[in-house]
Amino acid sequence: QVQLVESGGGLVQPGGSLRLACAASGFTLDYSAIGWFRQAAGKEREGVLCISASGGISAYRNSVKGRFTISRDNSKNTVYLQMERLKPEDTAVYYCAMRDDYCSEYLDLFHSWGQGTQVTVSS
Repeated sequence: QVQLVESGGGLVQPGGSLRLACAASGFTLDYSAIGWFRQAAGKEREGVLCISASGGISAYRNSVKGRFTISRDNSKNTVYLQMERLKPEDTAVYYCAMRDDYCSEYLDLFHSWGQGTQVTVSS
């Protein structure tokens, strides 16, 4: 069974850091693009970063450039989202999802969404 499970969320003060993990089971990540998405309360889900099967990175939000990085460790079948200098507006439930090979700006093209992990940035 193909499954993605997010972890690493929590409460952090503004300016703090978190590392989220997206662990895959039931398949190998080697041929998959993995995207990180987020959904704040009352807002639509939006793309954050995506990493393709070959390691190419797509950034969907100018607001996270220079603060968030995405990486993959195929040996651990896991993709990470490193978040630095967090801001209150980064507060959201963060999800990962997959598609074959390449990233896409269209959320509907991703599948096997995880259950999400809550990130709250507050003092």
